[in-house]
Amino acid sequence: MTSESIGYILPVWVCAAARAALQVLRGDPFVADQALQLDPGQPQTATVPVQAAAPLADGWALGVAQCDPGPGVLDLTRNLQVWVALRWSGLPGASEADWLQLEAGEGVGLQAASGAPCLSAYARALLVCNLRPLVPQGRALQLRLVIPAGRQLAARTSNAAFGVVDGLALIGTQPVVQRSAAPEQLEVALARLRSLASAPDFAGALVLVIGENGLDLAPRLGLPPELLVKAGNWIGPLLVAAAEAGVQRLLVFGYQGKLIKLAGGIFHTHHHLADGRAEVLTALAALEGLSGEPLHAVHACGTIDEALRRLDQLEPALAVRLRRRIAQAIEQRSAAYLQRHGHAAPRVGAVLFDRQRRLCAQGTLGSALLQTLGAGDGGGS
Repeated sequence: MTSESIGYILPVWVCAAARAALQVLRGDPFVADQALQLDPGQPQTATVPVQAAAPLADGWALGVAQCDPGPGVLDLTRNLQVWVALRWSGLPGASEADWLQLEAGEGVGLQAASGAPCLSAYARALLVCNLRPLVPQGRALQLRLVIPAGRQLAARTSNAAFGVVDGLALIGTQPVVQRSAAPEQLEVALARLRSLASAPDFAGALVLVIGENGLDLAPRLGLPPELLVKAGNWIGPLLVAAAEAGVQRLLVFGYQGKLIKLAGGIFHTHHHLADGRAEVLTALAALEGLSGEPLHAVHACGTIDEALRRLDQLEPALAVRLRRRIAQAIEQRSAAYLQRHGHAAPRVGAVLFDRQRRLCAQGTLGSALLQTLGAGDGGGS
């Protein structure tokens, strides 16, 4: 497998640059094509190219890679350079817990609340499995990541709204770039859904997760990773596929600014095909009793998060009811969608989070599913 036909996410390129720099730091020759384990714990490797690696002053070594998300993918990381500088740490007798000291340099996203580098569990595991074998026992590695254009590119994302500041986050749960609006991404999701539902130990419940933030957040809430199916924008076809595969309970889990489209009966959620979020929000707000200037103010907001924060200020009790109504509408519309396609099951629950990755709304079924699945119950009805 090579990167010529497969596009990789940002953490993969960071890992390749880091491994090339570490080899140079050890005194090994520069290797332009890095053999990386992309599935931590599995021996299979893939070849990922780097541009350069060389020793620097003061004991540092630098590795440079250029991101390639693959052909036909519109992604802001295309041709993005990443620099990884590393050196042996002065800490003596480094343990397994502190052998890797990761620092965020210019252009790397930080968690606003803690100031720590923002990287997913997969991104960290990728570094660990590919670097640890090259670090002698008792040594510690100081690794500083720089993304020269990261701060400027981050301004074109919603990172800041999700609590990530100063640069690009290193997130992702799999190495290959997933194109959520592309037909092949639907095929990937369908294959995973059918595989899970046909397993001998399948107990009737699955979780459709919308987006990388949802995929990262769901396990932190106790939802079992083995029940997660990344839906992308193809929610309608996946609801039908779940019914056909015998799924009895389905939790739809995602960002409120995306899932609110389902409350309006829009079941392919890519913005190029349909939007209507402001209209859905204001219609549901009006049904809750909002009117006049406050209703106009909510409609004029640029995002769903902004609108609901505004409503929190104008009518806090109504804002609480509205979030609940949105989740309930998603559950009702999903049931109606399945009925139109000739299916009475699965029962669909909705759980939504906001841009601060906080749970903000749960439907009746969604609340029950979150509690039971989060407690490890994947059983049927």
